[in-house]
Amino acid sequence: MTDQNPTPESNTNPGEIADELRQLGENLRQALQNAWDSQERKKFQQEIESGLAELGSTLSQAAKDFADGPTGQTLKADIDDFGQRLRTGEIENKVRSEVLGALRTANQELKKATQSKQPSAGTPPQEPPTANG
Repeated sequence: MTDQNPTPESNTNPGEIADELRQLGENLRQALQNAWDSQERKKFQQEIESGLAELGSTLSQAAKDFADGPTGQTLKADIDDFGQRLRTGEIENKVRSEVLGALRTANQELKKATQSKQPSAGTPPQEPPTANG
């Protein structure tokens, strides 16, 4: 004779599954809330905040040291000089001159290339083929 005792899995009704899922959601919510409210999380947050503040302070001091040092002063002078040359038109004139030179070179090279491909003066030019033949 077989055992007729019902197993717990066979006695479940659909509402129980929904109730268990709802309870699981509530337990997860409570666990997350407890973790968020924990002293460990608050201490960790404070450590991150103070570390970031210290990093910001260190970077500010490094930037100030660089700006006040010889390399920073040289860079500042170079930037000022460039700005002055830009305002006086020196940079513009130099750029125009270099662009003009590059364009002239390109035109000369193209002219040479097209002249070497042209038929000589004694050879009549060939007419392009027509649609009829």
